[in-house]
Amino acid sequence: MIDTVETDDLDDAVDAVDVAVVGYGPVGMVTAALLGAAGHRVVVLERYAGLYNLPRAAIFDDETMRTFARVGIAEELLPRIHVQRNYEWRNAAGELLIEHHFAASGRSGWAEWYMMYQPDLEAALDERVRAAGVEVRLSSPVTGLVQHADHVELRVGGDQTVRARWVVACDGGNSFVRAALGRTMDDYGFSEPWMVCDFRFRDPAAPPSVPTARQVGDPAGPTSIISLGPAHHRFSYMLDSVDDFATERDPEKVWARTRRWLSPDDAELIRVATYTFRSLVTDRWRVGRTLLAGDAAHQMPPFLGQGMCSGIRDAQNIAFKLDAVLRGRLGEEVLDTYQQEREPHVRAVIEKGIELGRQQTVRDPVRAAERDRVLLGRRAADQHPEKIRFPGLVDGLLADEPGAGRGALMVQGVVDDGARRDRLDQVVGPGAHLLLDAGRVSLDDAAVSALAGAGVRVVPLHGPGTPTTGLAPGHVVDVEDTHRGWLAAHDALAVAVRPDFYVYGTAADPAAVGALARAFAAALGAPALVTH
Repeated sequence: MIDTVETDDLDDAVDAVDVAVVGYGPVGMVTAALLGAAGHRVVVLERYAGLYNLPRAAIFDDETMRTFARVGIAEELLPRIHVQRNYEWRNAAGELLIEHHFAASGRSGWAEWYMMYQPDLEAALDERVRAAGVEVRLSSPVTGLVQHADHVELRVGGDQTVRARWVVACDGGNSFVRAALGRTMDDYGFSEPWMVCDFRFRDPAAPPSVPTARQVGDPAGPTSIISLGPAHHRFSYMLDSVDDFATERDPEKVWARTRRWLSPDDAELIRVATYTFRSLVTDRWRVGRTLLAGDAAHQMPPFLGQGMCSGIRDAQNIAFKLDAVLRGRLGEEVLDTYQQEREPHVRAVIEKGIELGRQQTVRDPVRAAERDRVLLGRRAADQHPEKIRFPGLVDGLLADEPGAGRGALMVQGVVDDGARRDRLDQVVGPGAHLLLDAGRVSLDDAAVSALAGAGVRVVPLHGPGTPTTGLAPGHVVDVEDTHRGWLAAHDALAVAVRPDFYVYGTAADPAAVGALARAFAAALGAPALVTH
């Protein structure tokens, strides 16, 4: 358990920082990169001597790619990742039971599904973290934690001390920090042992026989086959018991399992590991000045590819709120909205993942045959599977009025400001935005200035085809009518978008736009506005 005690002034401490990030996987890296880029003093404490350099996560979505674009690595990643357009579920006989399709451009303006080799991602993130001025301390395990009134004292190794105003623990499923906080976990009871086998292709292109995203619901041995980007692939096999791993990991047995698709002439076996897929949610994600994120806060089965993605959403949520607290714009109570917003989303993903996992991992041949009969019947009747949609935010740092679109993930399209044509985030920059239909409503300069004081950029949107010559500063042409189309679909003139891409609220008439501007500015730490 931790102690909470009174403190001396943190500014007098020699080794003092604004934020200590514990753990240097993708979630810790994104958290550190966002807070470092915002100008805060950040230190990362990682127990390993270097980057982990082995793949764990394999998939991420368009919302996660939107975050990677904000960090500055999206374009660098593109040659190293694979855009996946479908996801197959087949039975033991090879019959197609379910096929999910993914768009080349999703709601967030990037492809809906990417396959990656995690060391490539971590190498790119590591560069951005260090470029943001973050201090990265490797071989620095956190071994103790004491919370004070205005900081947290971390013992590092045996003889070092770091004092941080805030701690974000991204130290994984076996989190030391979570244990030190004395937190418990809600266990959904879905736990399965799997053997994960990773391969590196000998030639640049994968053999055409190898599926890029397939689940095989074979009751004799459920199997998952997925791409890890252009040069790597993963085959995962469900085990009857974790004890079976000791014998099944033998390379000859692994090759015997994969020989239908892959041979030693095609690829090199680079890793065999065992994982027990779990479904867990920590009871409290914030304790005092310490927040838990990623696997330290929640763990989920991999059938939706949302484990890392969920942790990246945690990082975005924490980073913009902690930035506001550190700048003195908001009180620390805003951090209580972190779990309030993220936990329902996480639980929805876990529950859907369990549903799909149970469907795929049926071990009873009779039940598997019945499953196949039902799913094949649906395909014969041309009943396409329902598109998987994750919920938005329901409660938290949102407008009081439950207007259309409130809490939703905001769309992103291409805009043009006369100097650059690109996705909106890249043209107008990071942070919060108030998007307006320029042809129907405007804000006066005082309102725009006051919103800027809260870190909100006002972005008037003009319709496709509007000349960019002479376009007023800050105005953009909505090239494909993506954002104005969203406004029209939600009967809105304006939408307030938080720094993590979620909708704070919308306004349906000019008077409501002024009220939305006032409320949004106040919610992000500026004085209330008076608009006309």
